[in-house]
Amino acid sequence: MLGEKYFQLDMSYWGRSRRLVIQILCIWALVAYGLPALVMETNKMNYLGFPLGYYNCAQVIPLFYGALLLVFNHVQEGIEADQMDGKPMVEAASSAALNAVLMKVYVAYTGGFVSFVLFLGFLEAVGVPDQAIGILFVIFTLGMYAAIGIASRTSKSDDFYVAGRNVPPIFNGMATAADWMSGASFVGMAGTLYALGYDGLAYIIGWTGGYVLVSTVIAPYLRRFGSFTVPEFIASRYQGTVQLPGGKVVEVSGVARFLATIVLLSCSFTYLTAQVFSTGVIVSRFIGIQFEVAVFSGLIGVLFCSLLGGMRAVTYTQVAQYVILIIAYTVPAICMSTTQDDGFNKNNPVEFLVYGGTLQAIALREKEMVLLGLASKVTPYLEPKWRRVDFFALTFCLMVGTASLPHVLMRYFTTPSVRSARRSVTWSLGFILVLYMTAPAYAAFAKLEVYTNVIGQPLSVLPQWVFTYGKIGLTSVCGKAVTSVNEAVEACAQATGGDYLLRLKDLKISKDAMVIATPEIAGLPYTIAGLVSAGGLAASLSTADGLLLAISNALSHDIYFRLIDDKASIQKRLLISRVLLVVIALMAAGTAASKPADILSMVAWAFSLAASGNFPALVLGIWWRRANAQGAIAGIICGWGLTLTYLLGTVYGGWELWGGISNVAAAVFGLPVGFAANIIVSLLTAPPPDNVLAMVDSLRDFKVTGEDLTAEELEDIKEKEEALARTQGLQVSNTGEATAEATAEVTAAEASI
Repeated sequence: MLGEKYFQLDMSYWGRSRRLVIQILCIWALVAYGLPALVMETNKMNYLGFPLGYYNCAQVIPLFYGALLLVFNHVQEGIEADQMDGKPMVEAASSAALNAVLMKVYVAYTGGFVSFVLFLGFLEAVGVPDQAIGILFVIFTLGMYAAIGIASRTSKSDDFYVAGRNVPPIFNGMATAADWMSGASFVGMAGTLYALGYDGLAYIIGWTGGYVLVSTVIAPYLRRFGSFTVPEFIASRYQGTVQLPGGKVVEVSGVARFLATIVLLSCSFTYLTAQVFSTGVIVSRFIGIQFEVAVFSGLIGVLFCSLLGGMRAVTYTQVAQYVILIIAYTVPAICMSTTQDDGFNKNNPVEFLVYGGTLQAIALREKEMVLLGLASKVTPYLEPKWRRVDFFALTFCLMVGTASLPHVLMRYFTTPSVRSARRSVTWSLGFILVLYMTAPAYAAFAKLEVYTNVIGQPLSVLPQWVFTYGKIGLTSVCGKAVTSVNEAVEACAQATGGDYLLRLKDLKISKDAMVIATPEIAGLPYTIAGLVSAGGLAASLSTADGLLLAISNALSHDIYFRLIDDKASIQKRLLISRVLLVVIALMAAGTAASKPADILSMVAWAFSLAASGNFPALVLGIWWRRANAQGAIAGIICGWGLTLTYLLGTVYGGWELWGGISNVAAAVFGLPVGFAANIIVSLLTAPPPDNVLAMVDSLRDFKVTGEDLTAEELEDIKEKEEALARTQGLQVSNTGEATAEATAEVTAAEASI
């Protein structure tokens, strides 16, 4: 038994931490669901020209999440300081030194990229063709990513799988933000808001809100465990035996690992296909090649990074990609923002404070189009069109899905410590908010431009961008993707385009085209349009990098090494991982080339699959000691299986929607079933073995130093951690006072992985 003093420290720490998490989540849920529930009432009030209800959901709630995580980190670190008797916890000197070096490198990189953009602007001014500028953007960015991949190449397992576990929080936050802000966010988010108006804010509320769950409920504990992959944690947490009818006793952790890997593959491959699809859209537009060819050519940059350096190369490439994508996203919005003069703001570059007047102008133009006969009916942009249950169901699924995506969670395996993991989540959300705070403004500016300068205009004066994007099937006029005025006239069955005014229903713009088309819609210089293409490419490739790595690592480490050949050398495992990277990339490209559903829907499916398959097993595995292997297996099969069945049935089988709930929120059915199955089966079967309970206790323990403990207590702690290391097959202890014998044992365990 542990000494009384240590036991009190442990219980006090866990009790206070648990209460803090409950308090934070209650506040989080109240704001996340309370403010949207009151949107109709609060929209009647105005703030800086904004309808208050819309502004609360678009700007206030995401900012509140960030503030909530800052409070959580501060209080949690105070609890940890109490365990240290007020002594500060100091990060490793190597991490601080790396942080300083990376800061200098990426400041220089940012300056170089800005200079490159200015140079291309000069080339445009002196008459260089637009397509040449677009090609230079794509080639430069792909070349930079490939160069980082070559510079970060490695043959070490910890570098390949978890970037050496020494990535500083701020840079891991940037890498996570780039990993997160996929083609769905960069290419599809503003387009979804453009198309759906208020209802599209469910994506912003859900995706940003999920990071509160990541920080409070899951990420710190996975980092403390110290695994390479999410299936690795689930297999180690859910050990147990089952006696077969013939009397044979079998270990079932392999079944849990296999199912967790299947869940990972289902959600990650769907997500990956969406990124490859958006890559094809961007490359085909700005280089002028066929979409199917563009899809495969875009994989070059991805494979350079993933193949050579694994997680290490992907991490530092994603930091570089974040710099590009956030500059590319905010610059056009700022340019459009400075042209606004709505009575509240004039030439204000802070876009998320400016577009209130734009929203009011949209509402007025909607009424005007009906009066002029340009539309028979216009659904108000600022008002909810979905049922509240649909809005809340999608928000909930996106939140839980965010906290369950393997390629996001594995980013927090790369930090130096548990505290760094928590801080990294907060940095991640902060960097993500820069884009998500801009997306509603982006959509509003584009909406007003189209309503004012396209709808109601004669066919003969349609802007060139309508035809440019018609060539790749992203715009249509009168039901046809047109490439010239004559084709538009023919499509609308008019003898002449001079006297026919384009109606609202005549023009269709793909949600996936809105961001890359907006600079052209707003009449900005082509260099800005090329910059946006580079940002969209960075967003798609950064997420594709992380997803490819998550899939290949799971197959090579969790399936091949753990279940097929546990004696495989590290060289052989890395080779298999790299081969799988290529195979999976080609499969995703082939799927994307078939042009499946729009990007955002594909991504939403991935979130529901991850939520129903991973979240119950992860949360109960950390927060409920009684959860066992049989329960986890039942939970994954029932929850994930039901979600997948509903998705396939409604998308491809012609099923009616259950209760009218869209299939993008399919986890609203599978998630509670997964929790219920896990809990019920766990209670009906034997509790977890003692070594698993010891592992759970270790996840909840605060790792105190040995200075305040007796020799007997130190010996008890050492024995507990040695048992845990043997259970996991890798080092999970961060205690510096372990004996030389324990250190040798852990080192041998690492070498065997």
